[in-house]
Amino acid sequence: MAGLLCDDKGIPVSIEIFPGSTTDTKTFSNQIKKTATDFGCQKVTFVGDRGMIKNKQIEELRENEFHYITGISKAQIQKLIRTGVFQLGLFEVNLCEVKYEGERYILRYNPVRAEEMKAVRLEKQKTIKKYIKGKNEYLKEHPRAKIEVALEKANSKIKQLKANKWLFVEEKGRKLILQIDREKLNKAEELDGCYCLKTDLPASVSKNTVHNRYKDLALVEQAFRASKTINLEMRPWYVITEQSSRGRALII
Repeated sequence: MAGLLCDDKGIPVSIEIFPGSTTDTKTFSNQIKKTATDFGCQKVTFVGDRGMIKNKQIEELRENEFHYITGISKAQIQKLIRTGVFQLGLFEVNLCEVKYEGERYILRYNPVRAEEMKAVRLEKQKTIKKYIKGKNEYLKEHPRAKIEVALEKANSKIKQLKANKWLFVEEKGRKLILQIDREKLNKAEELDGCYCLKTDLPASVSKNTVHNRYKDLALVEQAFRASKTINLEMRPWYVITEQSSRGRALII
């Protein structure tokens, strides 16, 4: 596990190696301490994705008087809609901002991403239809084959593709029938292309600036790809000691 810290232009300023079992959030405290102590920074905004900056990390940032920009999950968006913090209709192509309990939420709808998500669901449905067709042909050709086994395998396939919230299979005679729960499908599609950023930066920092800085995370991903595989080939590792592993990462 490598923790990479970049500046606002995506230039790596620090890399730290952690044991492979370390989660993303557990690497974050070190970055805060390093920035405050080793670098002596006083005004810093950390930008991280929804899996990196959570409540505990936000508290640590506040203790050091640092700020943050992060994304929130679909489940968190749904909860905020249910509790009336903001409405689904606020997600538009143009940025919208909602302030709540000292935090700012930046909302946006991306029509391109919405179409991509719709296409992914359709592709999953096609894959499952093809799978069920094969099972039905097998059942027809093998009268002694158990329909219960085929049904279980079909539903397992749906679960594997993470489509079980809106797709399921029923048996009719010795035939498997794919069913779509339209209500649940509509619910799943409700937030397609919608995303929400969360920050504690003051209003003097515009919502467009917040949005642009979050999009700059792509620069960090680019740096990771370059260091791991494309140019510098951090992986595969040919060193086995902790000291040599840290040295290799630093050089790269």
